[in-house]
This record gives sequence, C-alpha cells and structure tokens, in this order.
Amino acid sequence: MARVGRARGDVVGRIGRGLRAVPRALREDLLTTAAEPLPRTGRPGWADWTPALAVPVVLLAVFLLVVNADDYAHVHRMSAPLGLLLAGVQSAALVGAMLRPVPAWWASTAAMVVVAWYANPHPAGRELPWTAAGLTLQAGVLFLVALRARPRVAAETLAVGALAGLAVGGPLPAREGNTGAALVTLVIAVVVGAALRGRRVARSRLAEQEELTAGERARRTLLEERHRIARELHDVVAHHMSVISIQAQVAPHLVENPSGELRENLDGIRRNALEALTELRRVLGVLRSEEAPSGSARYAPQPTLARLDELLGNVRGAGIDVTARTTGEPRPLPPGVELSAFRIVQEALSNAMRHAPGAAVRVEVGYRPGGLAVRVVNTAPQGRVRGVRAARPEGPARGGGHGLPGMRERAAMLGGDLAAGPTPDGGYEVTAVLPAGTPAPDPATPEEAP
Repeated sequence: MARVGRARGDVVGRIGRGLRAVPRALREDLLTTAAEPLPRTGRPGWADWTPALAVPVVLLAVFLLVVNADDYAHVHRMSAPLGLLLAGVQSAALVGAMLRPVPAWWASTAAMVVVAWYANPHPAGRELPWTAAGLTLQAGVLFLVALRARPRVAAETLAVGALAGLAVGGPLPAREGNTGAALVTLVIAVVVGAALRGRRVARSRLAEQEELTAGERARRTLLEERHRIARELHDVVAHHMSVISIQAQVAPHLVENPSGELRENLDGIRRNALEALTELRRVLGVLRSEEAPSGSARYAPQPTLARLDELLGNVRGAGIDVTARTTGEPRPLPPGVELSAFRIVQEALSNAMRHAPGAAVRVEVGYRPGGLAVRVVNTAPQGRVRGVRAARPEGPARGGGHGLPGMRERAAMLGGDLAAGPTPDGGYEVTAVLPAGTPAPDPATPEEAP
C-alpha cells in the first residue's frame, strides 16, 4: 500500500509540474517575434515557398479583404472604415505569416475576437467568428505557422485560437455543425503544415548527411592519395638514400690506405644521407597520418638558424669554399621565419654546389628591425673543387626544378620577398627578406642590410 501511495504521489507530482510548466511554455513559444527559417534542402522547388507562394498568398489575401469588408459592412452592420480596417488586419496577417508567423497569428486572432464582439449586437447576422472568408484566413495563418514553427508552437496556436473562437462565438445550437466543420478545417490546416515541415526537415537532414558523406569520401580519397605519394617516395628516394649511405660506409674498405680527406668526405656523405633519410621519414609520417603527428614526432625540433654553422660545415666538408657573415643583433625569431631562412640558405647552397662547382659562396644574414634578410651569392663556376676537376655543371632538371619555386613560396607564405638571378661576374645570387614583427630599435646597434 505504501508503494502504491508513493507511486500515486509521483504521478500527481509529475502532473503538477507539467501543469505549472504550461504557462512558461506558452509564454516562451507565443510571446515572441522570432521566425524559424525553413530548413533548406539544397534543391530548388515549390518547397522554397517564399518565392513560390508569395504571389498566390497575396492574391488570396486581397480577394478575402474585399469579401470580408463587404461582409462586415452588410452582414455585421459595421461602419465601412472599421470593417475595412478589420478585414485589412486579417489579410495582412495572412501575408505576414510568411515572415513572422506567431505575431501574424496574434493579429488574426485579435481581429477575429473584435469581429465577434461587434457582431453580437446583431442577432440577424450573428455567426460564429469563423465565417467562410474568416475561416479561410484563419486556416491559412495556422497553416503557415505550422510550416514555419515547431509542431508544439503550431499545436498551441491551434488550441488557443479554437478556444478563443468558441468563447467569443457563444453557444449556438443551430450552428453546432458549422462549429465542428470549422474546427476540423483548422486542425487539417495545422496537420498539413506540420507534415510538410516534417518532410522538409527530413529532406534537409538527408542533404546534410549526403554532404557529410561526400566530405568523408573526399577526405578518404585525399588520404589514399597521400598514402600513395608516401609509398612512392619511400620506394624511390629512401631506397637510393639508403644505398648512398651504405656505399659511403663501405667505400673506405675498398681502397688500400685511404687518405684522411677521403674518409672525411665519405663520412660527410653518409651523415648527410642519414639526415636526409630522417627528414624524409618525418615527411612520410605526416603524409601517412590522418591526424596531426603525436608524441615525440609532433615535437621534433625543426632546423633553425642556430644550426647554420653545422650546415656550412657540411658544405665545407664537400670541398666548397663558403664564408658567412651576420649583421645586426641576433635575436629569437618566430619559428616559421627561422625554418624558412634555414631552408632558403640550404637550398641556395645546394644549387651552388650542383650548378657552380668550385665557386666561392658567401652567406650573409642580416637582422633588421622588421625582420630578417638572407643573401647567398656564389662566384662563377671554376670547374675544380679542392684541386680535383669537377664534373660538368648540371643543367636545369627536366621539367624544371622545384628549388627556386619552393624558396619563393616560403617567402611569400610569410609575407616576404625573394629575388634570384645571375650576377655581372657570372655567378648567382639569392636574396630573401622575411618580415618578423617590429621590435623596438636599439640605437646603440646600427642595422646593416646585407
């Protein structure tokens, strides 16, 4: 018995809470001027009803304006200005329901109440507030409310409007059949509007799902292409770099009494090959990964200008006469500027080694108030490296190389400029200016552009 009593108390409590929530829900749903836009399906058609139904709705509103104004003047015996005003409010509510359905419903319902109040003193012309024209207007407004608002709002407007109509119309036994027909008409209007809205919502969600599916398919295609590129890079580049490293390691053992310089050069070749393999594996990991790299790979340090001496040492070990000069006061720069400057110097040195054997190379780095200036210039090729006759300078790679475009892209990405071209003495020059903010100038340290 105690359990039954507790269950009955819970049911009563829930009913009480529900009844107390009704006024708040009505206030939130009906005392608003906001309009819920129709869900879009991405396909043109009659369901994009604002342009498709605007003309028919306006024509119907004008027709019912004439009918109601005449009815109010001759049947309800209203004055012509008042009848025209009420008819105009009702017709305007039908048109306004396309944009602001809830305020339009309030205007239509208020006009209906005023019409019924003015009709009461004239029993001969007394009808329910839903005359033929008035019922059509009210049903049209409710249809648009159901089409534009949530089903709960449509049900609330139907219930409040029906109760208001029955209250102001009064008990009329002779017209009970008309009352039932009017209520059925209003219910049908709301049901049809809600059904069309539900159909449109379903189509909108289906279109969104199709968009998501297409995006997922495109993402999967991109990932597969990245896997393919990574696989080809690994099969081609990584294989050859591994062979170069092994050959450089084995070469000293194939020569009787190899010189120290030979060992040093071969060791440099092996170190460079291993470093290139490490960076290649990092790039391949990014290509193969669907998400951002995690763990230690994500935080692997990128080369900066702090490693410039190491880079120049490797180049000198290959027999290139390279000098470096730094102007301005060195300071920490954004990581992107540091990385881009290092890569530009690296690529410029590689081009000098490849296309100008035996040339002297000068690297200049200038710290400016607004950023960094990098200049790499080499003399005309001499054809010899440390007394050893070098191979003929390489011409441009088939199809054009990617070094200069890559350097230009790096500079442009940072909002900087890069210029490259031959010098009057037959050499080549690469100059890049990379912006990096504007720190406070130091008057004690004059800045010198390279």
